[in-house]
Amino acid sequence: MNVETVVKERYAQGAQAQEEALCCPVDYDPQYLAVIPEEVLAKDYGCGDPSKYVRSGETVLDLGSGTGKICFIASQVVGPEGKVIGVDMTHEMLSVARTNAPVVAERIGYANVEFRRGYIQDLSLDLDLLDLELAAAPVSSAEGLVAAEGLCQRLRSAQPLVESDTVDVVVSNCVLNLVAGDQKRQLFEEIYRVLKRGGRAVISDIVSDELVPEEMQKDADLWSGCISGALTEQGFLKAFEDAGFYGVRIVERQQEAWRTVEGIEFRSLTIEAFKGKEGPCFERNQAVVYRGPFKEVVDDDGHRMERGHRYAVCDKTFQIYRREPYRSSFEFVEPLVDIPLAEAQLFDCSRTVLRSPKETKGQDYTATTEAIECCGPDDACC
Repeated sequence: MNVETVVKERYAQGAQAQEEALCCPVDYDPQYLAVIPEEVLAKDYGCGDPSKYVRSGETVLDLGSGTGKICFIASQVVGPEGKVIGVDMTHEMLSVARTNAPVVAERIGYANVEFRRGYIQDLSLDLDLLDLELAAAPVSSAEGLVAAEGLCQRLRSAQPLVESDTVDVVVSNCVLNLVAGDQKRQLFEEIYRVLKRGGRAVISDIVSDELVPEEMQKDADLWSGCISGALTEQGFLKAFEDAGFYGVRIVERQQEAWRTVEGIEFRSLTIEAFKGKEGPCFERNQAVVYRGPFKEVVDDDGHRMERGHRYAVCDKTFQIYRREPYRSSFEFVEPLVDIPLAEAQLFDCSRTVLRSPKETKGQDYTATTEAIECCGPDDACC
């Protein structure tokens, strides 16, 4: 079975007429749907709404954008200062999206959406550009095929479909499971590549509670129907971790199974994951205190922290913890005397150690101060 061909054929049919089997019920914000043509709404398929996690002014990339529903919702959220890029491999889906883009732009008063043709597991190769090049020099021999492969590499390098480090948030709605198993690692690496440092992925997809057996993976209908290519819930989270993401968390999990096949439950899961933990670690005498409620936690770098203790962290970890999704879980202790980053020594982040208050205050700190005003509930001062 050729996964790409099976998926293309089924979703090409889905662009011609609505197919209920491809759709998992989702409640979208009606205020954003009002300006979107019915043709888009009827022929777009998904299992979640990652657009809920998009913010004003951001650059958004939608993988497997189909007829464009999530793109058109996101375009209204990011506003005229933002930008939305939809990527899909299916001509028929892109035709519906591109035809309706000017309609939506006129209704909202600005145009900030574009649709590009490519494979979501290869976000460097622009298929429209490749078609233009091949039309001028058709492949008719083995030598021509070798030349075409070289052409693909040149296009990836010189005119990538999506450039590295350019996207604030990557979203996708029930599409990653359609990619062949041996290409899924590359898919997650491509998501990581195109994101800016500090960017994030918000992905809604169908996952399974057990491994999908090989015989089911060979079923074309089940694969194109978002079943056979599903990762397990744990495998889905691990795929983000393996690609280098941190702060990976489940933001939505469908309680009831969408479908059950041979005893295996398939449900929608929405994951948020962040890019930007790579880089050197520097010592600036900073500390963090885990607030709870758990007695102990372990972060993505293996730092094990007990509730209420003051831990030494490098500047990079300190800054990461001050952002989502961590900031509400920690108290942050700045050093009394700032150590400029240019003067900071390297910090050994392979270990987890407590930070003495003397390190943040300074070894010679002997100040005595008056009590500050301290008021509790109802202005009852202590």
